Amino acid sequence: MIIMNWNSAAYQLSQQGKAYVLVTLVGVSGSTPRNSGTKMVISKDQIFDTIGGGHLEHKTIKHAQKMLASGTNGQHLEHFQLGANLGQCCGGNTSVLFECFAAVGVNIMVFGAGHVGKALLPILAQLPCQITWVDSREAQFPNGMSSYHNVEQVMSETPESEIATMPPNSYFVVMTHNHQMDFDITQAILKRGNFSYLGLIASDTKWRRFQQRFKHRDIDPKLVERMNCPIGLDQVSGKLPMEVAVSVAAEIINIYQSAPKIEDKQMSAQGVHWKELKQLLASQ
Repeated sequence: MIIMNWNSAAYQLSQQGKAYVLVTLVGVSGSTPRNSGTKMVISKDQIFDTIGGGHLEHKTIKHAQKMLASGTNGQHLEHFQLGANLGQCCGGNTSVLFECFAAVGVNIMVFGAGHVGKALLPILAQLPCQITWVDSREAQFPNGMSSYHNVEQVMSETPESEIATMPPNSYFVVMTHNHQMDFDITQAILKRGNFSYLGLIASDTKWRRFQQRFKHRDIDPKLVERMNCPIGLDQVSGKLPMEVAVSVAAEIINIYQSAPKIEDKQMSAQGVHWKELKQLLASQ
């Protein structure tokens, strides 16, 4: 296990498109565990570095986790009296700056590491996306993908079970080597319902059969209508693996670029007010 400092952790989490909170002691007075400027990084599952431990760090982690749960970018300045409020024997005062960096908005799960999958992943990996690549055959994954920090390779004998690990409004691309596996995966995604994109690589005959099977299993027809099959943009034709991969990537880009952007109308009220920082700096 590699133990990273806050700087390396922030870089890697950013490259992977994962959410994290950067915590900085921006002001200390009296006796405190660490000096002003000390930093730590907190992600959903991990903690990197320390601001001194104890009740202060415990409270800091709890606050950071609340910010992560919001799923939005933001900054917040919190003041702590170590003795009076936290019961720490050092008894000083500290101000903690929390900077939350939300996860990348586009999460993609690709099922299948065949010829098209191998052509598609290097294209998707260069986009501002977090990608999970799933196959039941570990030997199918190519060498060299480790250089892409936003790609996680998952070997699973039951690929459909991986769907639950994805956040709402994810993108799913289904192109495994097995028709039944494709059906099980797409059926699980349709039953879940909250997807932004579901693309299935299939012939006309395969697609008609799938539609009939969905109907017999009482899958909502409106959800089936949202599936992209045939997969890819009509304007990008061709049957070579790279041609199909470019078409699929173009379709995904077109969808996430066309999605309405949520503008934060309260952005001016989310950050740390300059008067608060000025007062803090003047007291140092």
